[in-house]
Amino acid sequence: MNLRHLLAWILFVMLFGCVDKEPPTAPVEISLSTSSDTAELFAPEIISSRHNERDMAIAPDGSEIFYTLSTPDNAIRAIIQIVQLDGKWQSPRVAPFSGTYSDIEPFFAPDGKRLFFSSNRPTGDGDKGGQYDIWYVEKEGAEWGSPQNLGAPVNTPVDEFYPSVARNGNLYFTAAYSASKGAEDIYRSVFQDGQYQAPVSLDSNINSARYEFNAFISPDEDLIVFSSYGRADDMGGGDLYVSTRNENDDWLPARNLGPQINSPKLDYCPFLDIERKVFYFSSSRRIPTVHEDLQVLNYAQLLEECEAVENGMGNIYRVNARQLLE
Repeated sequence: MNLRHLLAWILFVMLFGCVDKEPPTAPVEISLSTSSDTAELFAPEIISSRHNERDMAIAPDGSEIFYTLSTPDNAIRAIIQIVQLDGKWQSPRVAPFSGTYSDIEPFFAPDGKRLFFSSNRPTGDGDKGGQYDIWYVEKEGAEWGSPQNLGAPVNTPVDEFYPSVARNGNLYFTAAYSASKGAEDIYRSVFQDGQYQAPVSLDSNINSARYEFNAFISPDEDLIVFSSYGRADDMGGGDLYVSTRNENDDWLPARNLGPQINSPKLDYCPFLDIERKVFYFSSSRRIPTVHEDLQVLNYAQLLEECEAVENGMGNIYRVNARQLLE
């Protein structure tokens, strides 16, 4: 850029303000309904791609979508936003509160006015960040405000992941505290008198001596879907499980969601769109496009496998939620 162009650019910024970090968006085709009883890709080539996508959240009114996009090594992770304008979905863009730090796992409060997520951003007061805490942003008109740290007693010097919030404000999340039942547990923090209480590990019908993580809690706190790794009925790299509460308000033993949803690879990050009765989840499953036995005959076919949408990098899938809601 020569001096004349540089001066013109400085004048432009002075007159019109900072340039948006995202280019203008264009409409894309996305449907939030499905009748499929087996797992299908969600929004292929728009949301689910050959890149690494995970974590799904849809606004209760169906007007906004958030998910996580990351590099293959997870070194860079950001929350992606898709909004509806005049009834049309706009193309994905980095959410206005994301893109600087590692932000993952968005979750809408049931009223749609607050979005929770996990982030390694610094909290201030000399903190350099690095560990993951639970954060949130609030809707201010049509825009999202500045991220706020949820604070103690939920956040600690140990990582906290995958927030999920019931209608009464009770928070569920994943952590590996020293008092956990296993390698990772699902914790519940009761929201009482406007304050979060000390987190408590869920009972042994949910948590075990293995890994339990990424729990979705229903708005009425009567259904929970989560991932677990290493159970006797695990199909491979980690499966999705579901449990409901009985008449005594206790969680029933969790059951595996079975081969219609789970795969031999990691299946995780559940989200239930109750309004539209659709269940979403993330998976690192790989669907061969050339040879079922994974034999590669030449370079072109190997590239085809690498560039396929279902190449094992991570995608978002969905299925009709009848088996969860009945």
